[in-house]
Amino acid sequence: MPKFYDKVDVLKKPGWLKIRLHRTPEWAEVRHIVEKHRLHTICSSGMCPNQAECWSRRTATFMILGDICTRGCRFCATRTGHPLAPDAEEPARVAESVALMKLRYVVVTSVTRDDLPDGGARHWAATVEAIRAQNPDAVIELLIPDFDARPELEDIVIASKPDIIGHNIETVERLTPLVRSRAKYRTSLETLRYLSRQGVVTKSGLMVGLGETDDEVLQTLRDLREAGV
Repeated sequence: MPKFYDKVDVLKKPGWLKIRLHRTPEWAEVRHIVEKHRLHTICSSGMCPNQAECWSRRTATFMILGDICTRGCRFCATRTGHPLAPDAEEPARVAESVALMKLRYVVVTSVTRDDLPDGGARHWAATVEAIRAQNPDAVIELLIPDFDARPELEDIVIASKPDIIGHNIETVERLTPLVRSRAKYRTSLETLRYLSRQGVVTKSGLMVGLGETDDEVLQTLRDLREAGV
């Protein structure tokens, strides 16, 4: 076993893995808009390492319904606890920020709000409607929580007519209890399946590198495809 002073061959990291902090005027402008309108972004709350690069391209992922989540997924840096009541003025502020940033493609996500009877579905719908009213040509993509796979809540969001609705499966079925203990793999699939059956364009995301096998990844992709993603 090598000692601390022994020479150890270190695998050189690929160049694309290293990024420079793009603290450009565009980055400063996006930060100003976000702070002025008292908004949250997953870029900041999730401590995303790509924040500087994205903001320098005048893009950000808005995070609604506060910055405190009622779940505690182990991969996520967003705070967990008891969130405040939804801010009724937030949808209008998001819409105005989209206009100021001149976004043609808008991405909105949220914390999970298990504390609310509707899981925040009406707030989601109000946000989409506000964005559409001020930015009629913008494409709106949502990344929603699972809403416990309750069709009546998903219907509220669907009725606001976003262009795309995504929900992340996050990891393979075996690792779900470890990685996101308050979520269920099959619930996520049911959420996506219902969206797809309503004719919604759906998306999902899957992390790798948590100990899953290739076969498990392929099975997850098959499950997602079967759910209509």
